[in-house]
Amino acid sequence: MNKEEAKISIRQLVEDINNHNYRYYVLADPIISDYDFDMLLEKLVSLEKEFPEFKQPDSPSQRVGGSVTSEFTSAKHTYPMLSLSNTYSEIELREFDERVRKLVDGKYEYICELKFDGLSISLTYENGLLIRALTRGDGERGDDVTTNIRTIRSIPLRLVGSGFPEVFEVRGEVILPRPGFEKMNLERIEIGENPFANPRNAAAGSLKLQDSAEVARRPLDGYMYYALGDSLSFVTHQQSLQALAKWGFKISDKSAVCSSIEEVLTFISKMAREREKLTFDIDGIVIKVNSLEQQQALGFTAKSPRWAIAYKYKAEQVTTQLLSIDYQVGRTGVVTPVANLKPVQLAGTVVKRASLHNADIMAKLDVRTGDFVFVEKGGEIIPKIIGVDLNKRDLFAEPVIFIETCPECGTSLERQEGEAGNFCPNEDHCPPQIKGKLEHFIHRKAMNIDSLGEGKIEMLFDNHIVTDISDLYKLTYDSILGLEKVIKAPEGAKEKKLSFKDKTARNIIDGILASKSAPFERVLFAIGIRYVGETVARKLALHFKNIDAIIAAEPLELQLAENIGEKVAGSIFSFFRKPENILLIEKLKAAGLNMVADKQPDLISSNLAGKSIVVSGSFGSSKRRKELEEMVVMHGAKLSGGVTSKTDFVVAGENMGPEKRQKAINLNIPVISEAEFLEKLK
Repeated sequence: MNKEEAKISIRQLVEDINNHNYRYYVLADPIISDYDFDMLLEKLVSLEKEFPEFKQPDSPSQRVGGSVTSEFTSAKHTYPMLSLSNTYSEIELREFDERVRKLVDGKYEYICELKFDGLSISLTYENGLLIRALTRGDGERGDDVTTNIRTIRSIPLRLVGSGFPEVFEVRGEVILPRPGFEKMNLERIEIGENPFANPRNAAAGSLKLQDSAEVARRPLDGYMYYALGDSLSFVTHQQSLQALAKWGFKISDKSAVCSSIEEVLTFISKMAREREKLTFDIDGIVIKVNSLEQQQALGFTAKSPRWAIAYKYKAEQVTTQLLSIDYQVGRTGVVTPVANLKPVQLAGTVVKRASLHNADIMAKLDVRTGDFVFVEKGGEIIPKIIGVDLNKRDLFAEPVIFIETCPECGTSLERQEGEAGNFCPNEDHCPPQIKGKLEHFIHRKAMNIDSLGEGKIEMLFDNHIVTDISDLYKLTYDSILGLEKVIKAPEGAKEKKLSFKDKTARNIIDGILASKSAPFERVLFAIGIRYVGETVARKLALHFKNIDAIIAAEPLELQLAENIGEKVAGSIFSFFRKPENILLIEKLKAAGLNMVADKQPDLISSNLAGKSIVVSGSFGSSKRRKELEEMVVMHGAKLSGGVTSKTDFVVAGENMGPEKRQKAINLNIPVISEAEFLEKLK
């Protein structure tokens, strides 16, 4: 294909794919299969790689992400993003209506819209192209999250139709629909990560991820509800919504124009009944004066518009009895108290259990066995206990004391400073922790040994065939063939039997052998180091290139890797200080797992080889200090966090800690400036 043909083909593919995106994510009316769509996108990406000069600013290839943002810059909103006044009261709604009546001449009407429970976003378009996306921030300034917003397929990169202004702004909400949220949480639980509390938190956290490729993997959605600009010519807010829909934005079809406050209240009641049928969370209804001229006449207070108000639904709540409390041990050893409740109907489901989270929350609630407790769902997917009905408490009910030993292995529980959870430190011998690590290791995002799912790991562990992850690579066809286990069934149902027959055994061995080709970053994630999730494992592999370099790194050296903070670095360092974990790595190496990412980068020089150096104080910016720390390592030295007798010298910036400086003086260790340090590198 020549250049002219490529240019035409790219232009046509962009137009076709953007149209298919619009039909699928906005209109919910796809006209091609997912496979055909993927083939079109693959063809576009391939052509853009070959002819990058023809890549268009609205190319749908941006939807898959890939760029990494080290930090989000702050930018000023063209129009301040004010908050709405909130109310839970019908009386206050009527008072709002009375204020509007007094300030507006003649007739007026309201438009009622859903109050999405997500993250507010402001989008700026120039000549039909998305050029900037800002979060609300403090209302005056927000974070620029344009790269991440481009990955959301329901938000147009280029507008469709015609008639839109040269420059204008659109306000809306980024949300995470419930089906996608529940799937994400199941995956996080499977790999030993904490589930998100609710869809709103998950949506907000997703938009602040630095890796846009990870954002692209999350099923975010965007609904728009407000247009701003100097060249807009609408008469009513409803007209502006209709125009936004024509230009390619996703607009909710759950709205109503109301000629009186009575009609507003009717709509609020209707949506209160229907909200559970929605695929996303709302926490209320927004009521706006429909006429834009009347909106302008009503104006604003210092914090909010006088022409709009949000009616918020109270979180759904029931009372039921607390029957008992169980304690569950997770993969990382954290012990979670779980309340067993008398079954009760709440928000369309029967609730039997609710998390009590940790010892502090249990103590704050002062829950006691037999108490009648208030259970709430609200924006939460997982029910939570929010209080106790003290009027119904038994006079002889005794306070519940959080357990002191592991319910599984009997080890005394510990609690680290700054953390809420009590945990069992017996990670190598506590059964649920071992099984949890094994299940984490085989997960599809780790070693992807899917043939070992569905209770097979538990079967191997219970038969003492596999006691740690390295044992998986000792399995043979003969050692597992014929294993059986009876699976308990609900009362009245027939018992099932799980057995390792010929095909099952062969699939397991084949899956284990295939896992040896997993890249180093997946192996690092699969090992199960606390706080080392997919992203952290990827950053570590990218920075250190092999397992030996990670094992040898001091905490400060670990923090040189992108996104690695003090807490994560401390966890990694502690993990590799344990002889049993080093032995585990040696076993995995012997089994043939990939412990190298790529060729280790050459050092810039060996000028500082064998030296131990401390960098302390400020050097104008945190970025500059990080650069100096990287120079220490790239010239062959070891970066140390504290001054000891083994320290060769200290590179000091402004505001160096007085204790550290005094210790260097007492030990007769040179303290040099940045300029002197750079001179040493020549």
